[in-house]
Amino acid sequence: MTLWNGVLPFYPQPRHAAYFSVPLLIVILVFLALAASFLLVLPGIRGHSRWFWLVRVLLSLFIGAEIVAVHFSAEWSVGRVSTNTSYKAFSAARIRAHVGLLVGLEGINITLKGTPVQQLNETIDYNEQFSWRLGEDYAEEYEDALEKGLPDPVLYLAEKFTPSSPCGLYRQYRLAGRYASATLWVAFCFWLLSNALLSMPVPLYGGLALLITGSFALFAIFAFATISNVPLCAFRLGSSALTTHYGAAFWVTLATGILCLLLGGAVVSLHYARPSALRTFLDRSVKDHSSQAKEGSPLVLSNPLHTQPGAQGLRITTDL
Repeated sequence: MTLWNGVLPFYPQPRHAAYFSVPLLIVILVFLALAASFLLVLPGIRGHSRWFWLVRVLLSLFIGAEIVAVHFSAEWSVGRVSTNTSYKAFSAARIRAHVGLLVGLEGINITLKGTPVQQLNETIDYNEQFSWRLGEDYAEEYEDALEKGLPDPVLYLAEKFTPSSPCGLYRQYRLAGRYASATLWVAFCFWLLSNALLSMPVPLYGGLALLITGSFALFAIFAFATISNVPLCAFRLGSSALTTHYGAAFWVTLATGILCLLLGGAVVSLHYARPSALRTFLDRSVKDHSSQAKEGSPLVLSNPLHTQPGAQGLRITTDL
């Protein structure tokens, strides 16, 4: 290894942490724009239908945004610890820092922030991402990190997830991410289908599509939990141990799956128990009445001028 200005290979410039994922921000902004567009046209809806549409659209946008956003979130499994640990290779210098590990569906994110940030005449504030998504080589990214001379805590955690590591974390979490991602995209497709069906006079099938959406969201949760919930290697960082637990993305996806099941079950139940209430909520009562008038109800012909005793006359009833 070569020296750089008398110092072991290291970043010539300090790396500052990026606290938000750009793709995640784009997804949130897109769905917020859709919600804002709907709120602009909401005053044009008359009567109580305005509030029914408000609840329907905002709930639907929340479900769709959550299903897409969690793909880009790194908080499916998280762990954080404050420790006193070594900083550089071949150096006895130690630092006090917060170390964070975030595992997502497509890779891991490792953060290192000194407490205080300025230590050893350097700014200790790092955020490094290692990906195993399709087309990315995790082992190659780890080798690049070694060449850059990243801090010891970052390299230590990243090495635990390499394909050659005896811990086997790479295979566990990569498979968990692949299965969870696939089932979530299927859930997103059924979410689109449910919106289309609930906008048509077939609310039963819209409710069934919502049930399937919730089922696939829960399948993603079960896939991530069962594949990754195996004995893991211990993460020892200096004087402390880092332990992981399910993060915000995991629990929000679980809540969304349960919400879809409840909404789908409510639509199916109302379809059989109280169809009029369901039509009112979906704002289809007036439309259904007008469509029935166009189709025509059973016509009963009557001629009051030729009615004979004992004979039942035929009446003409029309809806005008």
